Amino acid sequence: MRIAPMISMLVALICAISPVRADWHGQTESLMGTRITVRLWHPDEERAQEAIRVVLDEIARIERLMSTYKPDSRISAINREAHRQPIDAGAELFSLIKKALAVSEMTDGRFDITYDSVGQYYDFREGERPDPATIEQAVEKIDYRFVVLNPAKETVSFLQEGVRINLGGIAKGYAVERSVALLREMGIQYASVSAGGDSRLLGDRRGQPWLVGIQDPRDKTEIAIRLPLADEAVSTSGDYERYFDEGSVRYHHIISPSTGDSAREVQSVTIIGPDATMTDALSTSVFVMGVEEGLALIERMDGFDAVVIDKNRDLHYSSGLGAGD
Repeated sequence: MRIAPMISMLVALICAISPVRADWHGQTESLMGTRITVRLWHPDEERAQEAIRVVLDEIARIERLMSTYKPDSRISAINREAHRQPIDAGAELFSLIKKALAVSEMTDGRFDITYDSVGQYYDFREGERPDPATIEQAVEKIDYRFVVLNPAKETVSFLQEGVRINLGGIAKGYAVERSVALLREMGIQYASVSAGGDSRLLGDRRGQPWLVGIQDPRDKTEIAIRLPLADEAVSTSGDYERYFDEGSVRYHHIISPSTGDSAREVQSVTIIGPDATMTDALSTSVFVMGVEEGLALIERMDGFDAVVIDKNRDLHYSSGLGAGD
């Protein structure tokens, strides 16, 4: 299937399609550098607001732990000191870093949290990028195998100075997955939690599916596809989220670990699956891998599917979605 020339932006967003009812409650706040939206059904408004606050507090806690923009976060301490000595990551952060490194192994390094060794030099708001010499030097520090974990002590160390890690390709997915787990523990049956391009659905919409709209990567007012889903995770990575253009070249935040430059084989990748931590990591992985290798990876994974818009604006699906290119 080919996308019409005007179609461009691909992000996963949750579309409300049934009449608004008093028992549906929602709130949006800015956390983790993006918009966090919580929407849930509960007949008791006080209980619903309590559940929403639990979710937002949890995401704020994860941000304090994992944001490289916060100098007092645990991950910032690791980036400052881990080349000198092992740094205690704590059980939660250690577990997520371990999972990220497992994805790196699975993708032959296409997903690599040490990308920030060069990523730190990009400023997409200001339209600034590192010069070729800086990229050449920093790329030498990108290798997930430079990150050494000690499971017994839950410490992280780096084999070289200049290595930096960033969980931007997995942490938001983890946050929404954690949020839905908390809602489930509170007895909530129907909800959606979104953090930018990462969404986690709890149940359906009380007898109706959630409609997930995949937006056009070049026109945020256009929807390329709508998918009816329930109790799934959905993550989208696109070259339109944080970027700037220089002439005909787009520089964006999804960095290829092998080059230190933005990956440009596709415009957008959406992954659907049972766990938002993995869909988040896989959407980044497939974006860097490109259509052929990326879809081959998804075909090997039970329970996961993909929708990819390539650089020529062709639309590709994994076989589980029952459609061809």
